[in-house]
Amino acid sequence: MPTKFKPSVMNRRQFLSTTAMATLMAGLPLQKFAFGADKVVKIGFLAPLTGAVAAWGKPGLDGCKIWADWVNEAGGIKIGDEAHKVEFVAYDDEYDPGKARTGAVKLIKQDGVKFIMMLGGDPWPGVFPVAQKEEMLVSTLLPSDLTPETTMLVAPCEVHPIYNVTGVEWLAENKPELKTAVICAQDDSLGKPSVATYLAAFEAAGIKVLGDPIFFDPATTDFAPIMSKMLGLKPDIICLDTCYTDYVHPLTEQAFQQGFKGQLISCTADFYPKMIDKTSKEFMEGFIFQFPDFDDPALNEPQINFKNPKGFFEEYKKRFGEGEWSAVSWEYASIMNLWSDAAQKAGTADPKPVLEAMKAGGKGKHIFGEAEWWGKDLFGIDNALVGFWPVVVIEDGKAKIKQYKSIPAWWAKHKDLMIKHMTALNQMYFQRK
Repeated sequence: MPTKFKPSVMNRRQFLSTTAMATLMAGLPLQKFAFGADKVVKIGFLAPLTGAVAAWGKPGLDGCKIWADWVNEAGGIKIGDEAHKVEFVAYDDEYDPGKARTGAVKLIKQDGVKFIMMLGGDPWPGVFPVAQKEEMLVSTLLPSDLTPETTMLVAPCEVHPIYNVTGVEWLAENKPELKTAVICAQDDSLGKPSVATYLAAFEAAGIKVLGDPIFFDPATTDFAPIMSKMLGLKPDIICLDTCYTDYVHPLTEQAFQQGFKGQLISCTADFYPKMIDKTSKEFMEGFIFQFPDFDDPALNEPQINFKNPKGFFEEYKKRFGEGEWSAVSWEYASIMNLWSDAAQKAGTADPKPVLEAMKAGGKGKHIFGEAEWWGKDLFGIDNALVGFWPVVVIEDGKAKIKQYKSIPAWWAKHKDLMIKHMTALNQMYFQRK
């Protein structure tokens, strides 16, 4: 059932202690505005909140609750001459296109939202005709949703799957002795483009992929045979692609139980402390993935466009529990920073002017530094904000950013490889009809 989440009411002491932090985080001027009687802007959150893909939906909504509390207690967003509080209206699409379409209609027609954030992937085709007809601005965490026709869809934060090249590039530079890899992924709209990306990245790095990538049914529950098949090829590297959390954990456990001693690389390692508990700190040492903890000192570098990341990280753990931080806990909040900045520049929350303000000048303040609106060669439209992305490695039981690497720099060298592998798996925009 769709649910509404309104910012919680803080007492005066909490308000005073968080106001400055909130304004800094959101990039707002350090001042307070007087709210008008009805000045509330509603934002739709249309993502899986239950089911196998909930780990990439619900933690993001939790992060948005913090974002809304902090921003609203600091005075809200000044749009035009008036301050507006932000209210998130959530709808659980259960990662289903039909339910996502129903949710989009409700959010737009009944709730009057001005912007909708989605995970993307399988549900997007259900939302696309609604968003285009209503001229509703929608964000996705999956740029592979983009086509020339998706003019109201943007990927302003996560640039899946192309950022995965950075982990492979770092691996090849720092562990050149590793020469072979195997890949597995669920057979869906997340797994396929990611496999194409890893194939291109491994080829660019001179790492041989053994056998064909193993695509498994998303309904799979027994991962022992999959891992046995991968280990039977005797690889130096096991790549878990962009497998869902419910797959990464049992696959990693099987690698441990079946005696793998090599390198693990994956797009995500959500709730990795639980993985360590079920394997060992020694086994997880050196695990490469793409998503940092926000108490990482590297997030204090001047190019980072997310104020007080450590404070956000600590507040998240306080509210939702230790070990519940995931890849998406911060991503939707970072998109809201971009949206609120654009709405202030546009002087309105209306979708089309906000989109124009967001893309003005062809560049934007991506969370990991200034980036360019890019993607025409790969997606048919320049609606993905692409720049640097962190390579994260587990060291002594803790995620650590090892380097920010440039996606455009990799693309400039290896564009043809990416297009070749995307085409082979029917993942180019002109093949996804």
